[in-house]
Amino acid sequence: MDNNKFLIHIEIAEKSYGIWINREEEQLIREAAKQIRNKMIQYRQRYAKSDVDVKDLLAMVALQLSIHNLQLKDKNDTVPFAEKIQNLTEKLESYLKEQ
Repeated sequence: MDNNKFLIHIEIAEKSYGIWINREEEQLIREAAKQIRNKMIQYRQRYAKSDVDVKDLLAMVALQLSIHNLQLKDKNDTVPFAEKIQNLTEKLESYLKEQ
């Protein structure tokens, strides 16, 4: 096993999972597991009076986090800006050549 990898145990949906990770990923992975647990608690409280099982809670958490991830991806899309910068650069170069 890679010397940079080590085993951690994270708990999701009241179940422990052992996973091998890179040392630099530990905080991120623990925070992700904590975020999942917190979202599950929120959904469990919201649907406390209905018949919602762990699979349903996990599905709702997965959907919510996936939507958030996609929103961040769209927010961080730099392609339109790069295209605009390229266009402006070409116009500037063209103008400077004419001078």
